[in-house]
Amino acid sequence: MKKINVRMTLEVLGAPKEHVEETLRKILAKFKEEKGSVITDLKVFDCEEQDNKMWSTFADVSFDIENSKKLMDICFDYMPSSIEIIDPAGFEVDSALFGEGLNDMLANLHKYTMVIKKLQSENIFMMKKLKGESI
Repeated sequence: MKKINVRMTLEVLGAPKEHVEETLRKILAKFKEEKGSVITDLKVFDCEEQDNKMWSTFADVSFDIENSKKLMDICFDYMPSSIEIIDPAGFEVDSALFGEGLNDMLANLHKYTMVIKKLQSENIFMMKKLKGESI
């Protein structure tokens, strides 16, 4: 199977500036060690202060990846702000790998949904407690 050539944008937002820059460096260092992918081009952009006193930086990373399942894993592990498949323009996907990737995606979505529901219920509980309402 032919490798998939991808370009993604990884963004980091936070404070202070040094933390944001260091976080992006760590993310890129981890990505460079990813099995099944090879970086072909990397552009890191300067960290800039935003209106809300936060700092933002990003990197455009072009890479080759071995299959669509690994690409989906990369998306979940690194949460890029954008992703573009450069080549092949119309690639075929192995249905078993794609199905496995979709199941992983659904498992993650269910996990995140449970975390959000737990946080929402804890928030409601704490708000009632602060207001002196019976629980």
